[in-house]
Amino acid sequence: MKNFLANRLAPSLGLTLFLLAAATTTSLAQTTTATQTTKAPEDKSKRPSPPAKATATVGGATVTIDYSRPSVKGRKIFGTLEPYGKVWRTGANEATTFEVSKDVKIEGQTLPAGKYGLFTIPGETEWTIIFNKTADQWGAYKYDAAQDALRVKVKPKKTAQLTEVFTINLDKTGKVAMLWENTEVDFTVSSGGKSSM
Repeated sequence: MKNFLANRLAPSLGLTLFLLAAATTTSLAQTTTATQTTKAPEDKSKRPSPPAKATATVGGATVTIDYSRPSVKGRKIFGTLEPYGKVWRTGANEATTFEVSKDVKIEGQTLPAGKYGLFTIPGETEWTIIFNKTADQWGAYKYDAAQDALRVKVKPKKTAQLTEVFTINLDKTGKVAMLWENTEVDFTVSSGGKSSM
């Protein structure tokens, strides 16, 4: 009788244990998936280099610059932390973006309406300002010069006062001023580009 019961119950017990294990695994998988999909988005304002935005209307075109603000923190910036002659993301974290709602002129050269990665090449006596067609990228690690829409050259200025936190100012006259450490670099946005809109 014992052998008969053992033979009858063994398959049922095995099936029960299998179903219990499967249910537990499914439950854990659902919990993991739910946790992954409900993860809170990153609060970028808590980054060491928080985000900022400069915007203005210049000659009927809305100009928006999105960037992150690193701090000097006692470091030598240009020529050391950001080497001369190398492409810089012009801020921190994601590449800085430059967006215009209409065609504009940058230092007299036409830039079509659109969103661009704003890169720079710092130099002791001259900076290159770059508007790259790949706007959304992290830093300048995948920067591709073949995607440049426009490059202009401008002269940097030394400032008497230290700018601790990287700052981009933009006013309705179209002057863009980038300040960090003891350096200021300006370029001008103006209307008059051939509009495609």
